[in-house]
Amino acid sequence: MSATTSYDLKRAFTEVSASSAGGAPFLITYGATFLVTAILSLFIPKPIAALIAMFQGGVALPAAFWLERKMGTGRMAPDNPLRSLSILLATSQALGLPLLILVYSLDPRGIPLALAALGGVHFLPYAWLHRTRIYTTFAFAVAMGAFALQLGLGSAAFSVILLYVAVVYAVATPLVYRNAARLAQAVD
Repeated sequence: MSATTSYDLKRAFTEVSASSAGGAPFLITYGATFLVTAILSLFIPKPIAALIAMFQGGVALPAAFWLERKMGTGRMAPDNPLRSLSILLATSQALGLPLLILVYSLDPRGIPLALAALGGVHFLPYAWLHRTRIYTTFAFAVAMGAFALQLGLGSAAFSVILLYVAVVYAVATPLVYRNAARLAQAVD
């Protein structure tokens, strides 16, 4: 690999992180919808709360794209070699919908754990894309922490897992945002 190619790839990675604010807008909006769903789940039947949790992306995703425009530094170039991969990673979680439907049909109380596990799987590759171990720790904490809560609390874990996921997202948000800003400054 030539020095120019290596430099171009480094710039491509940095542009992905800078334009998306390291993924912070998605953590903010999804964390907020997890929090709202956790609170609602204390007052509404669990099957309804599970449906809200399953489809929270209908609110969070557009809000995240809007927030990304506000928080991100510039836009990713159309010829960025990581553009397609970034889009595939961002949309891959949608393929978990059949699993969520199955879990809901078996026991709606399993939806928070299923969402946490899918979130962990979804975010793990972002450690590579954004060049930070923060996403590795985050993905592990979301998935395995929710699993531990499910094992420990059983049927009482529903609202607690939703709240836990919201808290983990909130903790990770400033970390990934600062990492993206640091990467962008290193190139400028």
